[in-house]
Amino acid sequence: MAEVSKVLSRRDLEFLLYEWLDVEALTSHERFADHSRETFDAFLDVSQRIAERDFAPHNRTADLREPTFDGDKVETIPEVARALRVFAESGLIAATMDAEHGGLQLPHVVQRACFLWFQAANTATSAYPMLTSANAHLLVKYGSAEQIRRFVQPMIEGRYTGTMCLSEPQAGSSLSDVTTRATPAGDGTYRITGGKMWISAGDHELSENIVHLVLARVAGAPAGVKGLSLFIVPKLIPETGERNGVTLAGLNHKMGFRGTTNAVLAFDDATGHLVGEAGRGLQYMFHMMNEARIGVGAGAVALGYTGYLHALAYAKEREQGRPVTGKDPAAPPVPIIRHPDVRRMLVASKSYVEGGLALVLYAARLLDQPSEENDLLLDVLTPIVKAWPSQWCRLADDHAIQIHGGYGYTREYPVEQFYRDNRLNSIHEGTDGIQALDLLGRKVTMRGGAGLELLLDRIRATADRAPKDLADPVHRACDRLARTTAMLWAAGDAGPALANASAYLDAAGHLVIAWMWLEQLVASGDREGDFYQGKRLTAHYFVAHELPRIGPLLDLLDSGDTLFLDLNEAWLG
Repeated sequence: MAEVSKVLSRRDLEFLLYEWLDVEALTSHERFADHSRETFDAFLDVSQRIAERDFAPHNRTADLREPTFDGDKVETIPEVARALRVFAESGLIAATMDAEHGGLQLPHVVQRACFLWFQAANTATSAYPMLTSANAHLLVKYGSAEQIRRFVQPMIEGRYTGTMCLSEPQAGSSLSDVTTRATPAGDGTYRITGGKMWISAGDHELSENIVHLVLARVAGAPAGVKGLSLFIVPKLIPETGERNGVTLAGLNHKMGFRGTTNAVLAFDDATGHLVGEAGRGLQYMFHMMNEARIGVGAGAVALGYTGYLHALAYAKEREQGRPVTGKDPAAPPVPIIRHPDVRRMLVASKSYVEGGLALVLYAARLLDQPSEENDLLLDVLTPIVKAWPSQWCRLADDHAIQIHGGYGYTREYPVEQFYRDNRLNSIHEGTDGIQALDLLGRKVTMRGGAGLELLLDRIRATADRAPKDLADPVHRACDRLARTTAMLWAAGDAGPALANASAYLDAAGHLVIAWMWLEQLVASGDREGDFYQGKRLTAHYFVAHELPRIGPLLDLLDSGDTLFLDLNEAWLG
């Protein structure tokens, strides 16, 4: 029997792609006509092979030997560069792009499934191509033909990498406070001056050049985000290889993702190229940010999933203690998977990671069939896709440490690294709190609440096809969330409405994952076998054990509690 991978479950991916989402049906669309089940499987095969052969083996090494800066250059372990070369040769950087740009026109949902292998195998190294791909996608959509030729083509070929430069030391996530300046140079370019902080992949020697996408403010532009423009600022001038006024001021040293350089960058009269129109920078950047947010959610799922698989394997092998019903102290110890509390953590973790995986792939599937409805639904789901796995799939890694016992928090076992890496995802690309404000403050209220109504309609339609004992609690939760949302906004006062936005995100997220489990339950039908029985068991678990969590959250929201608005900071000490 072939060894079961502890990186990701190929069987689960195939179930979700082919038995649930029916990605083969996409090949009837002109855009995907050159593809088939065979080409999709081939991409999955090569992704799994490269991830397990070239990414996973140096995951621990890159964590222990993080990048260093000698004042001139950044040094990374050589395995990172080798893995990135192999990745570039696979063609996956431009997998979903149009053929005219060198892309493969692969469906987003298949590309997302492929890339999950890399995120699970080595999230730090996979961050470089993830950012590069998102950077290139933005420029293909909004850049000029010349910008695509100079900057996108080398990224597709794997010669350049890309970043997004938003945050600044004094501003953090508050982009309205960005102070980086852009001054017209008189030749169509701009001179960029300022500092950027927390820039993942911001400096290294892993590629010939680095394409920075920088938010900056042109002199005379209005205050706030409406005054921001977007600029391409390469590390080196492409034609000459000369430095372009972009200096590495230092590296940040994080608790996780240690193999990804994280930079403090200084821009001193650097040459920048305006993307699109002035004043629309944040609008353009949201194209990359939303892709990255789904990527962060996918990464959280991947880390939780590999943590779960490691914990499952360990629980089957580790012998300790006797069954709770055992009376003979001389009896041999049993595998710890037989202990109810270990089973509790395993089932919970399975529900988080397989539910999160379904959500990530569902969101990607919406991208492959753009329509007014699907675009609206994706808008509503994006903050949940980013934030829910960042919290709950991290809990799967927490459970993995607990299942390993004392070994779990030692460096001899990988689960402690999975947890550290995953902890960063609640901050990456907009904190979970920011996602909560986005969901409750914008997404469920836009267009008169049409997005929330569409989401709840989709959930109810699935519940109508599910067994009544599982469908009824989901229907009730839909009705309750709709009432609570209306109540929160009845007075039109954003302060009280958003005071407990994080509770709203948790409740909405758990309802969405319950929906994902009903979808999987329905897709399993009456098929026999351990795999399908596992899906049924976990769907029942999530509705019975997890969905009830939203009751107290909605009670809190319904109460109109404003504790966090009203408290005096002095009371905190």
